[in-house]
Amino acid sequence: MDDNGKAPPARSLADRLRQARARAFVGRREELAAFDEALRGEPAAAPVLYVHGPGGIGKSTLAKRLCDAARHAGRMLVELDGRYVGRSPAEFERSAQPVLDRCDVVLVVDSFEHCQWLEPWLWQHFLPRIADGALVVLAGRQAPMAEWTADPGWAQALRVAELAPLDKEQARRLLTVSGVGADRQDALVRLAGGNPLALSLAAAVDAAHPGAAGNWSSSGETLRTLIAGLIGEVPSPAHRRALEVAAQAHTTTEELLQAALPEEDAHPLFAWLRGLPFMEATLRGIYPHDAAREAVIADLRWRAPTAFTAMKRKLTAEYLRLLREAPEGQTAELSSQIFYLFREVPAIARTQVWDREGAVHDEPLRPGDIDTVVEMATATEGAASAALVRYWLGKRPEAFSLFRLVSSGRPVAFSARLDLPFPPDEQDIAVDPVVAAAWKFCMSTAPARPGEHISMTRFCVHPEAHEVPSQVINLNISRAHAEVARARGRAYGMLVFHDHEAWAERLEGVMTDAGVRPKVGDRTYALFVNDWRQVPFETWIDHVITQTHVPAPAAPSGTAREAFDRAVREALQHWRTPRSFAVVDLLRTRLVADSTDAVDDLRTLIQQAVDDVGRNARSVKAHQALVATYFSGAPTQEAAARRAGMAFSTYRRHLRQGLDDVCAALWEVELHGSRPAPPVS
Repeated sequence: MDDNGKAPPARSLADRLRQARARAFVGRREELAAFDEALRGEPAAAPVLYVHGPGGIGKSTLAKRLCDAARHAGRMLVELDGRYVGRSPAEFERSAQPVLDRCDVVLVVDSFEHCQWLEPWLWQHFLPRIADGALVVLAGRQAPMAEWTADPGWAQALRVAELAPLDKEQARRLLTVSGVGADRQDALVRLAGGNPLALSLAAAVDAAHPGAAGNWSSSGETLRTLIAGLIGEVPSPAHRRALEVAAQAHTTTEELLQAALPEEDAHPLFAWLRGLPFMEATLRGIYPHDAAREAVIADLRWRAPTAFTAMKRKLTAEYLRLLREAPEGQTAELSSQIFYLFREVPAIARTQVWDREGAVHDEPLRPGDIDTVVEMATATEGAASAALVRYWLGKRPEAFSLFRLVSSGRPVAFSARLDLPFPPDEQDIAVDPVVAAAWKFCMSTAPARPGEHISMTRFCVHPEAHEVPSQVINLNISRAHAEVARARGRAYGMLVFHDHEAWAERLEGVMTDAGVRPKVGDRTYALFVNDWRQVPFETWIDHVITQTHVPAPAAPSGTAREAFDRAVREALQHWRTPRSFAVVDLLRTRLVADSTDAVDDLRTLIQQAVDDVGRNARSVKAHQALVATYFSGAPTQEAAARRAGMAFSTYRRHLRQGLDDVCAALWEVELHGSRPAPPVS
């Protein structure tokens, strides 16, 4: 009761949580004081606080503490994670809109290093428009660009705080609130220094093995040593597999964990992961701290490399399922999630650029942009290429995208991704030598058939960095990957480059040089191709998982036919073993691409092809050899020859003929979708 006999107002759970976090928070007094002044509206307080420092230094913990302070002050809070702010300034602005409209809003962007490309635009266009009284907190690894900290206009509006390690007193305080006894604190402080993450991990190790950390020496491997000590004590094999998921996935949700571990109950596993001291939580799921992730990955690779690779396959399969079911606006993000798994693979890394300068976003072409696009083409590739740009603008304007700098909105590049359906348009062939060469290559190797198409990035023109890896090419490739994973009826994927020698090296293991060199004006171009019918996207991904230098999907050629024939023979060999037949390579071909019951339909196609061999009077013995070998249950070829009533050498000759005829008939279906009429005597 108070002095008037009234009960005090009830506290909410949120109040209790805030107070508990405040009691556990250590250090950062200057940053908290500066933010408190801004919340109170002190005239000298800066409305923008920029916090930066290395991994594990406590940026996210401070950001959470500032969010609690904003809520307690009655402010409207908008929290964004830099990993998920979108792919354009417009998307960021939609998410952060309240800070432009209301003076009581606090916008907090954590993990800002993941959207550092937004920085020039933020300083020039977004932050100057925030409402008077609104506050913004940016927390990331990199310091702000020098031109803003040196700008007199920002001198009173921007406060930059570089977080330093905790001092010894603060480090001991953190260990105390983590439950470490005073007699063990000196050893842990010597081990972990003033890094808050390392201190938290050391406290967790001490809780599991009291006194163990005191025998360790501090070194550059401190974090790895601490984390290895933690993950060495997992409750069960299921928990270890859950850790494999979290170490590799960009973020982990309970749903993703269940998909990766269908035989387990994901709920307690997810709760265990979430409670690990090196895990961070966001609205999109949980993820290990970057330094911790690499240590976990190194440990898992060492302990169980086969299981580590198998988990990549499971995660890839789940991401592909999500990608194919997702709305169009989410495909680019899901594509990025897939390729995050393989960010270290040279075949992927060679074409990626991570510079913070020159960030771009793309948007559909507007009528007012046409002259700009033609001027870019003329200046970069010449008048003949510009004429072809005009042709495709007139015929396929929806295929064009314009790339603008995030910082200024200035258009700097354009691309055109064409879907060219079969049969080819004769006008396109007559007008565009590159498209003509693409169709000639297609028809001379493994022809497309009705319902299929060539997908070609026909133009990617960036005058300031033409055909040099850039964020323009990054975006093009990311969108192309998403389209490949989702599209049906795609025969070939193609990229067009003038600097074919450089791109042949960059695309090694990703695409194959088709060997054709069409000319436009005085420039010679090269086509790089994948036949996605022969090497489906899943197979390509599997190559990436299993090989450091990924072999390129083979260009259509005689080798594709040889691989197909081997798959036919494999299917026949497993005809009488349903479990083995259900996973034969022939099920991955176009023979049953649109089937709802691929196994039964493949059996029907093979049976019809074998029956057709018997309808030709000249091939009756070949048919008998096939039936005796694959359908009668003969244990050996010698037994099959006896059942067919033939000498072994005669049997072998007729079996080869029968196999050739069956392979030829099924290859015709593979290429053209229909079987030719069986030959008659």
